[in-house]
Amino acid sequence: MKSCIFFILLPSLAFGQLSKQDSLWLPFSQLAGTWTGESEGKPGKGVYERTYAVVLNKKFIEVKNKSTYPPSANHPNGEVHEDRGFISYDRARKTFMLRQFHIEGFVNQYRIESISTDRRTIVFISEAIENIPNGYRAKETYQIISPDEFTETFELAEPGKDFELYSKATLKRVKP
Repeated sequence: MKSCIFFILLPSLAFGQLSKQDSLWLPFSQLAGTWTGESEGKPGKGVYERTYAVVLNKKFIEVKNKSTYPPSANHPNGEVHEDRGFISYDRARKTFMLRQFHIEGFVNQYRIESISTDRRTIVFISEAIENIPNGYRAKETYQIISPDEFTETFELAEPGKDFELYSKATLKRVKP
């Protein structure tokens, strides 16, 4: 029961008194804070560090991500992936957008595909990906497990093909 009450109050705790601008971010409020976790997938087993923070006069949510992978056949020295992202609200289109800038030079622009009514599942589908062959698509799915845990599934689709799992990470809250 205590965890249910905490989960219901989490948006208020994370953002304090809610203004109109604050309430815009309620679907993402459970992501606010610092997270660490592990992933598996095509790049191998990785360790994640991530933060989500409301920034720039509460107009955006900034996402900072660092993923570290141990040495492998393709990367004998290991691999460090970093990306920065921003979630924004496109008022003209009345939809949320996610734009990611990757250390490898990729820029992914996503639009929200869906947010479940309980706000525990959030799906973004790419509209455009820079610096990759035309026709590729990407999908990010966030599944809230509890106030202190969520999974992120990243899927890619080659031109004309269905989405395939690229990586799945489980992240746990370090601090709000």
